[in-house]
Amino acid sequence: MSKRRAGQRPSWALLVMAGIAAVFFALPLLGLIGRASWSTLGRDLTSAESLSAFRLSLICSVAAAGFSIVLGFPLAWVLARVRFRARPLIRGLVLLPLVLPPVVGGVALLTAFSRRGLAGSLLYEWAGIQLTYSTAGAVLAETFVALPFFVITVEAGLRAVDSRYEEVAATLGASRWHCFRHVTLPLVAPSVVAGGVLAWARALGEFGATITFAGNVEGRTQTLPLAVYLFLDSRPDAAIALSLVLLLAALAVIVLLRERWMGEA
Repeated sequence: MSKRRAGQRPSWALLVMAGIAAVFFALPLLGLIGRASWSTLGRDLTSAESLSAFRLSLICSVAAAGFSIVLGFPLAWVLARVRFRARPLIRGLVLLPLVLPPVVGGVALLTAFSRRGLAGSLLYEWAGIQLTYSTAGAVLAETFVALPFFVITVEAGLRAVDSRYEEVAATLGASRWHCFRHVTLPLVAPSVVAGGVLAWARALGEFGATITFAGNVEGRTQTLPLAVYLFLDSRPDAAIALSLVLLLAALAVIVLLRERWMGEA
């Protein structure tokens, strides 16, 4: 960027509009902080229901992030490195959960994985597995919405890797596995970490698909967002306390990944 462009001063109108946009984002957060009952915060966060939601959220979100990595890396590799006619369609399917209303995603999961669904009926008949209203169902719903974040992040990382490094390693006699392990994987590792963190954060905050597909069963499917929804009427102070926890988790993810997103240290 030239010194002239870097030194340009924005107009007052631009600054005012930018300020309004910043306030628009800040007001809900300030309202949340202002309404928090700090005197009962510890009790609200350590109640039996809150601790159960904490435990379940950690289990489900980590499991969803793990499944996103295991399933998402091969898919990201194929999308980034293999040319085939159906690639735009596959990429569209991957991106679909990003724009699909979460409740619609939950309904789609029901049609596929419930006891009467396309795959769910087979799972129940052959193995007696019922995913709806179960912890496994909550993990499935969270994986459905988290997986696209990992795939698009790693695909972008793979596309950014200079293939000449892999070609040089291959000409020196390195096998495909050795080349992948010692050349490609170290280069794409930051994208894998970033994608895994994004997938975990998205899974942690998932609500619509989970409550539609897995229900809101305490100790089994009631994660933090679902507990917030349940507490809004009966225990609003607890709902705000749990919302603050989710807010801090989201803020931590933004701070950790700001350099990758914005090029800032």
